[in-house]
Amino acid sequence: MGLKVKHRPTGAVASVGRIGRPVVSSATGGTIDIVTGAAEPGFNPVDLLYASLASCLALSGRIAASRLSLLNRLVGVQASVTGEKSEEEPMRVTRISVHLAVEGDFSAAERASIVHMAEEICTVSNTLKTSPSLALSFD
Repeated sequence: MGLKVKHRPTGAVASVGRIGRPVVSSATGGTIDIVTGAAEPGFNPVDLLYASLASCLALSGRIAASRLSLLNRLVGVQASVTGEKSEEEPMRVTRISVHLAVEGDFSAAERASIVHMAEEICTVSNTLKTSPSLALSFD
């Protein structure tokens, strides 16, 4: 039996006016206010990149534990993501660092299996390891 893939509407629209902060809306109706100040609490665009990877890996860690028949011993998975940004143009993230903490009664080998499978499952990490094409259009 093949893998059952559930389809969910995906995508985001960011809008900003002449003044004010950008707001991002998801295809399913969720919204996030974006911050622009260096010390402002909240998410800026690069934080959202890191948040996407962190949340995908945490969820994928839980899926991995389930696939490995270890879910009953899983307390939780925490993915911490940081990165280094270039100091010259073009501005970009040059390095992303990820730490996965798998909490539960696991051997080192089981923990490693969960972590490695989580990385294989995560759509965001798989995408970041490649160079996806970017098609830009405009009105």
